Amino acid sequence: MTGGTAQVATGSRLSLDYCGEWFHVEAGETFTVGREGDLQVDDNPFLHRRLLVFEEIDGLWWVANTGSRLSATVCDASTGAQSWLPPGARLPIVFAVTTVVFTAGPTTYELLVHVDRPTYTEPPRDPVGGETTIGTVQLTVSQRQLIVSLAEPMLRREGSTVSEIPTNADAAARLGWAITRFNRKLDNVCDKLDKQGVAGLRGGPGKLASNRRTRLVEYAVGSRLVTPEDLVLLDLPEGDLP
Repeated sequence: MTGGTAQVATGSRLSLDYCGEWFHVEAGETFTVGREGDLQVDDNPFLHRRLLVFEEIDGLWWVANTGSRLSATVCDASTGAQSWLPPGARLPIVFAVTTVVFTAGPTTYELLVHVDRPTYTEPPRDPVGGETTIGTVQLTVSQRQLIVSLAEPMLRREGSTVSEIPTNADAAARLGWAITRFNRKLDNVCDKLDKQGVAGLRGGPGKLASNRRTRLVEYAVGSRLVTPEDLVLLDLPEGDLP
């Protein structure tokens, strides 16, 4: 959050959107989410009776994980910020709209949390697009498509984590490519970005391909090198991919 503007939001209200149903929490109140509580998301035996607690303390809203086994992901789509909320931890809700995602057994749940007086204001963005901001590197359409194939889970659903990144084989199959072609283009993409100063992409002793793949997706999504609008690249005809 470096470069943003932070301020105390006195008397703000928290609103939660769960599957189109809205819940409003006033300053000074607490709100619980779980199998029981103020928001009973599901009668799921894998879900804690009370997993999340939202409360306002000294003008700032917080979300706490009061469970013992389940974790949650807290993220903001506008900045790409994402945090892991393990049992016993708490995080401030500083953005205007925050997504909270957690999984219990086979089911994944998603909450949209709105704060009417956010404490973080994102600084103005450089209007120059991502292809220019990464310097002189030029990515072909097929190289961008490769990145999107790996980042697809994170681009399709806010709150997805790097643990959901597909394997090279799965991403190659998604594109209809041979694995040798996929690996060759992955090498080329990582080499180009490495030359631009992006760390963690160069292979070598102790640097496995899976770690390199994770770093590529983290950088591409966080820097907006690829965005949800780029998902259309996955459906381009083969002849359109240089």
